[in-house]
Amino acid sequence: MKSLWLSAIREKKLTVIHDWLLRHVLTYDNLAQALLIIAALLIAFLVGNRINRKFSTPELPQKRFGQFLVAVLPLATPLLWLFLQLVSLLVAVEAEWPHNLLTIVVHLLAAWIVIRTASLFFNNTAWIRLIAVLAWTLAALNILDLLRPTISLLDRFALKFGGLRLSLLTVFTGFLTLALLLWGARLLSHLLEKRIRENSTLSPSIQVLFIKLSKITLITAAILVGLRIVGLDLTGFTIFTGAVGVGIGFGLQKIFSNLISGIILLLDKSIKPGDVITVGETYGWVNSLGARYTSLIAPDGKEFLIPNEDLITQQVENWSFSNSTVCLIIPVGISYNADVRKAMALCEEAARQTERIIQDPPPRCLLVAFGESSVDLELGAWINDPANGVKNVKSDVLLKIWETFQKEGMEIPFPQRDVHIRTMPPGTEGMAGKAPEPPPAGNTLPG
Repeated sequence: MKSLWLSAIREKKLTVIHDWLLRHVLTYDNLAQALLIIAALLIAFLVGNRINRKFSTPELPQKRFGQFLVAVLPLATPLLWLFLQLVSLLVAVEAEWPHNLLTIVVHLLAAWIVIRTASLFFNNTAWIRLIAVLAWTLAALNILDLLRPTISLLDRFALKFGGLRLSLLTVFTGFLTLALLLWGARLLSHLLEKRIRENSTLSPSIQVLFIKLSKITLITAAILVGLRIVGLDLTGFTIFTGAVGVGIGFGLQKIFSNLISGIILLLDKSIKPGDVITVGETYGWVNSLGARYTSLIAPDGKEFLIPNEDLITQQVENWSFSNSTVCLIIPVGISYNADVRKAMALCEEAARQTERIIQDPPPRCLLVAFGESSVDLELGAWINDPANGVKNVKSDVLLKIWETFQKEGMEIPFPQRDVHIRTMPPGTEGMAGKAPEPPPAGNTLPG
């Protein structure tokens, strides 16, 4: 009896489901909409493939806007499908035909295209996931006709600060708007940076200055426009900005000092990317000029981040400021028994035979001092490419001097000490014969 009762309930449920499918799903209206969707998909697929075959060439990335086209071409078919579905939806709405299935497909397709576009232009997976969640959520709410009630609910949760009303909807839309504007400002700044760097008439320091100013301007404009779009009155932040200004004056003075110092360095062109400089004990090539620091790459590959303020207040040796021709001072020591004039000539000849040493002005060797163990010479040799390294040139010159001295029999001395013993200490008779008698008390030692 119980089994018959359960089977009757199951049969009744199946009947209800069957009737619902016949009334709402398996209808001629839905069938016509499905055929229209399939036809739009086939047309978009055929046309999209032809567009991809026409524009997908190996030379495309080198053309103007080529990289943008390479990124957009995979979206050709989905965009065409969405366009055809929108046209079909507009026609159905105007003709008052059933269009519920078309609406669902348009919303889902739009969300999918947004996610695909985000994956092309964003490298951060966290941002892509966030955009995917937002896109699918908005599509689902719109399909279920819950988007407007959700917006009204978010707008009800609000706080008032004087004349400022801040709701969850304001915070949510402000966050999205600000994120999109900042992303657009960042993308535009990259395009401007590329165009500025391609302009060979601008010096490297001016290029960096224009790039930094454009980034600051675009980001500031994006923040201000985002706040205005959300509806926030910027005059209400006057007291807040005054407090921030006081905080900047006390707590952030070093940061702003480095920022202003960086702008000064870019304006006076005293230091620019590619220069070879020495700051204190740090020597290397200027890799980039940042808003707060300057990147300096040492010959051993280490990268030093020098605060811009140090480059203004400290003494800086710039090997390529106004003239890239610099003189290398190389000390050389020879024996006191050597022919000094011959040694000086050999040093000059060794420098002339080194590849990167230029001949005008010619290398010059001078006698500078009589040292404790050697006659001290000083070789001056000139180069015009300090950006390619300085120590490596000194090494090549010294190696050539060593080889030349070895061929000519020229001695390079090393420190020596001669010890002269005037008296033998007591108790050493067995070591070196009988020791001399010690002098009487009160007498001074000889010598």
